[in-house]
Amino acid sequence: MSNYKELYNEWLTNPYFDEETKAELKAIADNEKEIEDRFYTELEFGTAGLRGVIGAGVNRMNMYTVRKATQGLANYILKVGGKDNGVAIAYDSRRMSPEFADEAARCLAANGIKAYIFESLRPTPELSYAVRELKCIAGINITASHNPPEYNGYKVYWEDGAQITPPHDSGIMAEVKAVTDYATVKTMDKAAAMSAGLYEVIGAEIDDKYIAELKKQVKRPEAIKEMAKDIKIVYTPLHGTGNIPARRVLKELGFENVYVVPEQELPDGNFPTVSYPNPEAEEAFELALKLAKEKDADLVLATDPDADRLGVYVKDTKSGEYITLTGNMSGCLLGEYEISQIKELSGLPADGALIKTIVTTNMADAIAKYYDVKLIEVLTGFKFIGQQILGFENTGVGTYLFGFEESYGCLIGTHARDKDAIVATMALCEAAAYYKTKGKTLWDAMIDMYEKYGYYKDDVKSITLKGIEGLAKIQEILDGLRNETPTAIGTYKVLSARDYKMDTIKDMATGEVKPTGLPKSNVLYYDLTDDAWLCVRPSGTEPKVKFYYGIKGESLEDAAKKSEALGAEVLAMINAKL
Repeated sequence: MSNYKELYNEWLTNPYFDEETKAELKAIADNEKEIEDRFYTELEFGTAGLRGVIGAGVNRMNMYTVRKATQGLANYILKVGGKDNGVAIAYDSRRMSPEFADEAARCLAANGIKAYIFESLRPTPELSYAVRELKCIAGINITASHNPPEYNGYKVYWEDGAQITPPHDSGIMAEVKAVTDYATVKTMDKAAAMSAGLYEVIGAEIDDKYIAELKKQVKRPEAIKEMAKDIKIVYTPLHGTGNIPARRVLKELGFENVYVVPEQELPDGNFPTVSYPNPEAEEAFELALKLAKEKDADLVLATDPDADRLGVYVKDTKSGEYITLTGNMSGCLLGEYEISQIKELSGLPADGALIKTIVTTNMADAIAKYYDVKLIEVLTGFKFIGQQILGFENTGVGTYLFGFEESYGCLIGTHARDKDAIVATMALCEAAAYYKTKGKTLWDAMIDMYEKYGYYKDDVKSITLKGIEGLAKIQEILDGLRNETPTAIGTYKVLSARDYKMDTIKDMATGEVKPTGLPKSNVLYYDLTDDAWLCVRPSGTEPKVKFYYGIKGESLEDAAKKSEALGAEVLAMINAKL
């Protein structure tokens, strides 16, 4: 990368960049650190696309970096002969999302590739659905998911409706990297693109088809009919894209008591009521829980801004408390419900599969074993679950039953190839209605599962290490563990060590080594005694190293105690290395 000061001056003087951009850059002329941060490196187009802070500069999200990424994508599409299939584009409620979506559409049009762009904000899973429904070669989603308000992002999907996987990810990354001169990036006037038939606005027709697909996934319409008047649901879209589709599907199914948190109902890219619009965060539920107590709700649901992930609280009628379900808990609850209902209604297919990521709870393995269905483990990232579904379709072997990951995302059905919080919202409300016909709450159903499979508890800890030094430190932690495999973690013995970067699984007792069978990834995983485990991986979106771990206890109290102890031991082990 050339000198950051040179690049800064280039942006200030080149007539290609607009006056507003130059004014923003002039305003930081005396702030050397800020200039360096904006220009020391290019905002990297990684396997998930772009994600960064909005602002002027090569290391920021702005119309120029978005256009450059789109030019690279267009070059790749032209190279693989996908020009005639078009690209679907969606965006969320963040600042600059509509503008970035429009930039991308006009750049594609200038390259002779048709853009189908949604008229207003839509959830991520609907974009995934639209790519397949419109038979597009690719999709673009302008979203930074649950990042803080100053961020935005750009995710690329391929023709199967999943986020890009090999070989397309590296192919697109290489093409984006090859675009070095911003002035060579093509764009065209919106009106001209529309009259050339290269810019088409989409909306209601796709919405209707998407909602119809979700409703096909209902297993127990009679339970909804019986209980729809009695179930009380509090829902918050956290200022994002979920409001209209989530309410619509619940209403059309007959749920009458859906209360939406008024302060968080409308789209707002500043997310004024939360510092971090993440359904994993406790503060995201503050207003929803207040409303739930007023209305005596059975369940409390929150979708993140792009509505691919769902956070859940359920009421325990015995204590009157609302209990949070982690992504692992809600995923298992939904997986158990869906698979048990398929079994009861039509019998399970011989090649049925439950898919989870490597950092997801071992309770999923227990569910798969109980129902005698195949358990498939994939790398972290829902696109790898999508890849498995594509494999089932291409080979005609394998039936997708359910797939989820610990980070609050799951998919019911195969209409989309990404996490779908709208279908999850619908299914949880259906499950609540079904269990209510049996005189049970969702929390009772969760306790039943613990009694049946064991009290699994999973958690994640992370260490944030910012800046260039931080990245080096994160790498150092992984290298240290890689070079010297621990024989024990806390009170647990290490049974086997998986290194997904080196593609090895080492049996610690025999020393035998076999391949992981998964693509290479900078991730370490330890199978421990007593069905416990630990996984270490750098975050793909933040300057963090994450430690996922799980244990199995004898009761809720025992599991909580064991989980807390293992978490403390893991952090102590890592801090000793820092």
